[in-house]
Amino acid sequence: MPLNLFEQFQRIANAYFLFLLVLQVIPQISSLSWFTTVVPLVLVLTVTAAKDATDDIVSKRVFFLCGKWMNVQVGDIIKLENNQFVTADLMLLSSSEPLNLVYIETAELDGETNLKVRQALTVTGDLGEDVEKLADFNGEVRCEPPNNRLDRFMGTLTYAGQKYPLDNEKVLLRGCTLRNTQWCFGLVLFGGPETKLMQNCGKTTFKRTSIDRLMNVLVLCIFGFLAFMCTVLAIGNCFWELNEGSNFTAFLPRQDGNEATFSAFLAFWSYVIILNTVVPISLYVSVEIIRLGNSFYIDWDGKMYHAANDTPAEARTTTLNEELGQIQYVFSDKTGTLTQNIMTFNKCSVNGKSYGEVTDSCELHHNKLIVDFSFNSLADPRFVFHDHSLVEAVKLENPEVHAFFRLLALCHTVMAEEKREGELFYLAQSPDEGALVTAARNFGFVFRSRTPDSVSIVEMGRQRSYELLAILDFNNVRKRMSVIVRSPEGKLSLYCKGADTIIYERLHRSCSKLMDEFAGEGLRTLALAYKDLDEEYFNGWKRRHHEVSTSLDGREGKLDELYEEIEKDLLLLGATAVEDKLQDGVPQTIELLSKAHIKIWVLTGDKQETAENIGYSCNLLREEMNEVFVVSGNSPEDVRQELRSEVSPIGKCFPSHPIHFFVLIAYALERGSELAFLRLACLCKAVICCRVTPLQKAQVVELVKKHKQAVTLAIGDGANDVSMIKAAHIGVGISGQEGMQAVLSSDYSFAQFRFLQRLLLVHGRWSYLRMCKFLRYFFYKNFTFTFVHFWYAFFCGFSAQTVYDEWFITLYNLVYTALPVLGMSLFDQDVNDAWSFQHPQLYVPGQLNLYFSKKAFFKCALHSCYSSLVLFFIPYAAVHDTVRDDGKDVADYQSFALLTQTCLLFAVTIQLGFEMSYWTAVNTFFVLGSLAMYFAVTFTMYSDGMFLTLPSAFPFIGTGRNSLNQPNIWLTILLTSILCVLPVVTYRFLFIQLCPTINDKVQVRQAKATPPPPPRRTRIRRTSSRRSGYAFSHAQGYGDLVTSGRFLRRPALPRSSGFSHAGRTTTSFSPMGRSAGYSPTGRPQNAKVSDVEVTSLQMYKTIRDPAL
Repeated sequence: MPLNLFEQFQRIANAYFLFLLVLQVIPQISSLSWFTTVVPLVLVLTVTAAKDATDDIVSKRVFFLCGKWMNVQVGDIIKLENNQFVTADLMLLSSSEPLNLVYIETAELDGETNLKVRQALTVTGDLGEDVEKLADFNGEVRCEPPNNRLDRFMGTLTYAGQKYPLDNEKVLLRGCTLRNTQWCFGLVLFGGPETKLMQNCGKTTFKRTSIDRLMNVLVLCIFGFLAFMCTVLAIGNCFWELNEGSNFTAFLPRQDGNEATFSAFLAFWSYVIILNTVVPISLYVSVEIIRLGNSFYIDWDGKMYHAANDTPAEARTTTLNEELGQIQYVFSDKTGTLTQNIMTFNKCSVNGKSYGEVTDSCELHHNKLIVDFSFNSLADPRFVFHDHSLVEAVKLENPEVHAFFRLLALCHTVMAEEKREGELFYLAQSPDEGALVTAARNFGFVFRSRTPDSVSIVEMGRQRSYELLAILDFNNVRKRMSVIVRSPEGKLSLYCKGADTIIYERLHRSCSKLMDEFAGEGLRTLALAYKDLDEEYFNGWKRRHHEVSTSLDGREGKLDELYEEIEKDLLLLGATAVEDKLQDGVPQTIELLSKAHIKIWVLTGDKQETAENIGYSCNLLREEMNEVFVVSGNSPEDVRQELRSEVSPIGKCFPSHPIHFFVLIAYALERGSELAFLRLACLCKAVICCRVTPLQKAQVVELVKKHKQAVTLAIGDGANDVSMIKAAHIGVGISGQEGMQAVLSSDYSFAQFRFLQRLLLVHGRWSYLRMCKFLRYFFYKNFTFTFVHFWYAFFCGFSAQTVYDEWFITLYNLVYTALPVLGMSLFDQDVNDAWSFQHPQLYVPGQLNLYFSKKAFFKCALHSCYSSLVLFFIPYAAVHDTVRDDGKDVADYQSFALLTQTCLLFAVTIQLGFEMSYWTAVNTFFVLGSLAMYFAVTFTMYSDGMFLTLPSAFPFIGTGRNSLNQPNIWLTILLTSILCVLPVVTYRFLFIQLCPTINDKVQVRQAKATPPPPPRRTRIRRTSSRRSGYAFSHAQGYGDLVTSGRFLRRPALPRSSGFSHAGRTTTSFSPMGRSAGYSPTGRPQNAKVSDVEVTSLQMYKTIRDPAL
């Protein structure tokens, strides 16, 4: 509690009111009772302390969840089991797999769902799972200091007198997930903040909204203005004492002979107390309540609830709601944020004929459209296709179709596991490969197993084994992969699949290019080609390949030349079209946010081709983007040169064609390049940054925050997104498949990217609008209240006498005006949510700070000054030399005070009514109830009974009933109310007629029309000639792994071949999503880790099985 109070008094306003309380205990200064300051101050401190306590409880709950990880220390040896998260940076010691391999998923580090392989040293692998041997392990590791490089590790292990090199392949980083490995042991190298993941996470900073920062400036201005007013009144007191005060010394002698200057000094501090309401202490309490209420709206919003995994939206902070209405830049992760990590085989083209249709989700389960694969006992029951003619072509043994699926079944690096007869599980290095091999499997070409030198498949019920002679592996330059196989009949063939543009360059001149029709649909395409090889030529090529493979100089370049030589004069078989499954509503959300002038940048660890495909699929990139600029230099100097060369052409075409595509690969954030990168990126309509590390994501966000002075939002779902979530003004976490670290670091969380549009365009805009209306009205009513004191000072000899009753001063902000303004701030809306989506331009005023700014604040001050003049001088003139209808005088101080405060309350209440756009029963009750409360409290406190109980505290005996029964008093109240609101009504009428805002126009349309229908999440298709690019999200090196035999394990299970009509066997492969897309981990979406079965790879004999 003491620490909390200390933190609260860091606020200038709270410290100021504590100072006022001290002044009020000095009799010579105070003209107000102590409770006028104590009651508001105690209420503020209590409410804020309760809110802070609640936040602390939530934080501790998170702390306890993470407590076990804190017990891990450097030097510990820990055991991990399948599907467990790696809790520290570990050196791999041993594993359950042959040759001490482990398979990991690094989605939380780099966003890639591809499974990666790590291998322990042989000397430590021999330790196995023998706990005693592991406990006796006494090696010494020397390695690099903690750093944020995820792709590099350098160190050495000294063990048993020998030194062994350590690199990234021997290390498991915190944030990885163990997959398809029963167990492994690791030595902790770095823990806690020293791990590479935490080094990339950045620092947690306290986030404040732009309105908070503006408020700090305005409060300082208010203090200056308060000092100015008190100085003016103190000088007035000095002059009054010199000129008029001496006339009263006969019966009001000065104490101890005090002079006029000392009287002015005391008057200064007295007016500091009286005019304290100009400093908004109750503002902070009201702001906290408003933010809390708007946070509950987000938590309770059923339209942001994701029923599939029972995940509601959650506002994890209560201090940033209005900032959601001012977002200018959105930085989004790709994997798991825009996509579902699901690939679906949708279309293909064979020998010039196109098969398959891309259907809407509502059609996927329509029985008449789904192809029946019951003829294939090995088919995956979750695979869905919608063109029966392709199955018929397979059954009719169309040679081109058979060759097409044979290529898909042979040309890949997928590993197969078959635990029981007919139950196949595919372990694919990329989701694309898994989708293609699964498609071939369902159409009758089932990949069953492989050895280092053979691939076994089932072709239309017949078991066949192909001799695997070579794998021409994929890399980022080749953008293709090939296999050379010998059929059981002895025929030599090369099968190749890759990017359409790459394959086209290597086709035989007689081939035509048939794939353009897929490109316009935003699908990820692959071209398939083959060629038959001459035995003599291949033997010579193989001999040269062996020589190059064993050379030490220029090996990679020489291998590429050999691959180029044999991959020529290919014959085109066809093309595949794989859809990278987006989350529902992503294209529509991006389009809507773009119309709201929100710039969306995608920051991903994936490579350029994958990111570009997603960009087109999600509508971030469009066909009218004629100018596409790619920055992909391999050195800082190359990048700087590319940035300088690109700025000029973009700048020239920007005014007429402000639509571009910009890709960052590397080095653009180096010092000397970052500003050029920012200038170029801000000229572009769409920006996609590729191969970005977690720390670089945060650097991009910080770059925009620093130099563009823009409000930013970062959204992601994995631990690799934590750094940018912390760096942005607003961090949003998606509770997806990549754990909860992004959610735990975020300010807001939900389950789907599409909910972002509702968070910003509805909740964010409403919160900003409500907060701005609240602030404008709050300053208006408080300034008006205070300025009346200022004018009264000129008529009371600058004596620091209050113009209102002390109880009215105490209850004005706490009771009489608190609930109506809170009702407006919690329930008001200019247009409903449907119209907010229909007109996303309504979001733009928030980005431009049009609703509340320094200019709006000074307008409120001028309006308050006018109203205070009316509220003082009209009642003053009305009671001057006036008598009651019974002839008695009503021009006494108490009657004037009651009249002035009643006029004030009616004026500010009517002004509130003009501010409100949306009246509810609650608002109406608050407004009318506050007026009723005022009269009830007034008549009670001015009653005879209260005076007799405590005469000094309730001196206004009988004032209420004596004044408020006079018609001229009510006429004065009516006149002052009309004069106060007349300028506002006139200004708004003229403004709406002459230059209406977008809000005014939409409000008029909403009043005259029925609500627009809710937007349907229809599929957005592109029709263009632009290719979608290469479909593989593949990595180099898996070809070597396949042919080395390191992944092989147990002898194959005996199996049958041939197709059956008795139905299909349920497989252990679990595609995710409605379209039975492929997941490289085989996990259902949002499945709990504990529900995943521990799996392992199948081992086959390295000699050929005679039975095959």
